[in-house]
Amino acid sequence: MPVVTIPIASVDAITPRSRLVTFDLQGRTLHFEPGQAVMAGAHGQDERRPYSIACSPERAAETGRLELLIAVEPDGALGANLGPASPGTRVDLEGPMGSFGLPPAIGAAWVLFVAGGTGIAPLRSMLDHLLRAPAARRLALLYSARRSDEFAFIEELRAHAGAGRLDLHQTVTRNDSAIWTGRRGRIGLDQFDAVLHEPAATLCVVCGPEAFVNESVATLKELGVPETQIRTESWGK
Repeated sequence: MPVVTIPIASVDAITPRSRLVTFDLQGRTLHFEPGQAVMAGAHGQDERRPYSIACSPERAAETGRLELLIAVEPDGALGANLGPASPGTRVDLEGPMGSFGLPPAIGAAWVLFVAGGTGIAPLRSMLDHLLRAPAARRLALLYSARRSDEFAFIEELRAHAGAGRLDLHQTVTRNDSAIWTGRRGRIGLDQFDAVLHEPAATLCVVCGPEAFVNESVATLKELGVPETQIRTESWGK
């Protein structure tokens, strides 16, 4: 796979436990599909880690930027592979890679995205891609986070919901302040039932920790979604 060396343009604290790292493509065109990932590491070092691309191909082409949502380490750093990442830091990107994504043709009337934590990153890429398409299909997102301040891209997502372009449902899984008035607790049958309007006519795309994905898939099947219409990506914690 090709490797390019490009600088970090910005590092923004998008939630307390994640950073949106934006790279300057410097006039390059990076061809990727919504949902794909890249391997990233500080220029010249061997260690690279995979990160889902958090922007759509269309957004990357418009802005000349590539966006990655990266969870911070316990010490607040982005990881040894990126070193003291800051604007101007040169990073080697390898890719794109991965088969997680949308099918070439979507026959379903609904597309339901299910995100756990930073699993929102590739789903944001797919969602933005679909919102730009002329096809008339309905989009929904069930988004689970530990606490109410850990929903990445939430203002953008709420803007889509307010415009009637997205059926958005949020839930927090840990005790939160009294300010939060939305759903609480682990995602269960009731939450899925609220967003799954036509199970047999819904493409479901699920991304998050392995246990979250496994539980989500089991519930979707129980509610009547065919296994062939469920796409997943997970990680071990």
